[in-house]
This record gives sequence, structure tokens and C-alpha cells, in this order.
Amino acid sequence: MFGDLMGMMGKLKETQQKVDATKKRLDTVLIDETSSDGLLKITLTANRKIKTIEIADSLLEDKEQLEDYLILTLNKAIKKATNVNETEIAAVAKEGMPNIPGMDMFK
Repeated sequence: MFGDLMGMMGKLKETQQKVDATKKRLDTVLIDETSSDGLLKITLTANRKIKTIEIADSLLEDKEQLEDYLILTLNKAIKKATNVNETEIAAVAKEGMPNIPGMDMFK
């Protein structure tokens, strides 16, 4: 029984290391989002850290329009990045989870 428990604990530790490595790798995965008319482009990592924002000169003339563009485009980029992040982390976590009856959390 203790051998099974120790094996399970080792597998959980290994899974945590893989999750940590995946999170680090996601810092290098870039997500691009561009406004529908191409006037604003945002790049962020799959860990949702903004890397670049490119703004067309015409948007700089209208503060309110620029704010609207930023909100819409950032929200779309964050949603994409979150989907990539959660999918990657869940895949690694599911792969390393021990088979415990009644604990099937990743269906």
C-alpha cells in the first residue's frame, strides 16, 4: 500500500514539474490579435503577458475610438491566450494524474 502511495506521490511531483515547464514554455508562445480593420495589433504570450501593441496613426487622433479598440482587441487576445494556456496545462496535468477511482476530474 505504501509503495502505491509513494509511487503516486512521485508521479504527482513529476506532473507538477511538467506543468511548471509547460508554463515556462507558454511564455514563448505568442498570440496575435488584430482589429477587424487592421488599425490595431496586439501580441501577447499564452501566459497573457502583453509583448507589443501596434497602433495606426489614424487611431491616435481619437482617444475614445482608441480606447474602444484597445478594449475589444485586448479582450479577444486574452481570450485566445487563455484558451491556449488552459488547454496546454490541462493536457499535461491529465497525462500525469494517477488513476484514482472517483477522482476523474479531467473528462
